[in-house]
Amino acid sequence: MSAQVMLEDMARKYAILAVKADKEGKVEDAITYYKKAIEVLSQIIVLYPESVARTAYEQMINEYKKRISYLEKVLPASSDGSGDNTSPPEEVVITEKPKVSFKDIVGLDDVKEALREAIIYPTKRPDLFPLGWPRGILLYGPPGCGKTMIAAAVANEIDSIFMQLDAASVMSKWLGEAEKNVANVFKMAREESKKQNKPAIIFIDELDALLGVYSTEVGGEARVRNQFLKEMDGLLDKSENYKVYVIGATNKPWRLDEAFLRRFQKRIYVPLPDYEQRLSLFKYYTSKIKLDTEVSLEELAKLTEGYTASDIRDIVQAAHIKVVKEMFKNNLGEPRTITLQDFKDILKVRMPSVNPELIKAYEAWTEKFKAL
Repeated sequence: MSAQVMLEDMARKYAILAVKADKEGKVEDAITYYKKAIEVLSQIIVLYPESVARTAYEQMINEYKKRISYLEKVLPASSDGSGDNTSPPEEVVITEKPKVSFKDIVGLDDVKEALREAIIYPTKRPDLFPLGWPRGILLYGPPGCGKTMIAAAVANEIDSIFMQLDAASVMSKWLGEAEKNVANVFKMAREESKKQNKPAIIFIDELDALLGVYSTEVGGEARVRNQFLKEMDGLLDKSENYKVYVIGATNKPWRLDEAFLRRFQKRIYVPLPDYEQRLSLFKYYTSKIKLDTEVSLEELAKLTEGYTASDIRDIVQAAHIKVVKEMFKNNLGEPRTITLQDFKDILKVRMPSVNPELIKAYEAWTEKFKAL
């Protein structure tokens, strides 16, 4: 066993002890174990700064710090350990959907059409689908290509309840209660859908954190996966007419257990934007800033092959900040117009956020598992 794996196991064990103490109202013990988990995770980051899981470690550290702060300020006054929490923690489920529609999503026509077939049409006319319709949709692809935005847009298109579940939080911060949380999320979705007479969408970000298979596990992970499997099968039960959908998003589809893939009848690749999409993105993001007349958005679209949608937004933002900074530095009243050279200067120091080799991995996985 490598040193990194040993440290990860240690951090996980401290997290489990922290959650257990937290659940039992043992505030001081919970704080102590959260701090130990933070200490070990910080050590991993220092020792292995290039680790692919670094972002996840940093997220865990931030979540544990927030929980410590909450425990120190709120729980001491009422931590008697009594009561039974039958709802998921507020940090896990968010029921307010972003104000976004398909019209706000540039390109991705194939993705939008697949979602119309899977969710929008059956919701509007269920009588036309006697054989049923997909309840599980997997969105996969490089980070920064709009998977979360697409899920929110679908929710708005059918005016549904939108429940967002952060899988990484469930499997780290709340590991000791993860199995119960998964069951409660599905229970809440069914109840709210029935009460409001609306469809409900459970959006699970970083799905691989919930359903992936890893070399080091504690018993909780297997139980959570089994609970999720049970809940998904419940949605497909033909004797029930639940208007509940699960949309999962992942940047690492190859980590998903193949046994779970068939529960996601639609598996949709959200790729890097092509030339037309990049051009549309540049038009969209530059519409509110002042460009020099010599700026060719067509040329910029050609120069940014391999960049994600969020990369393009960042490039436009960086070019705008560049001229604003120049305005302040030179004591000018207004920023000058942004030139093509400004964009080229940004591109010299801002590389694509996705490795080309990673794109090949997505394409290979798509050839094997796609289901539009």
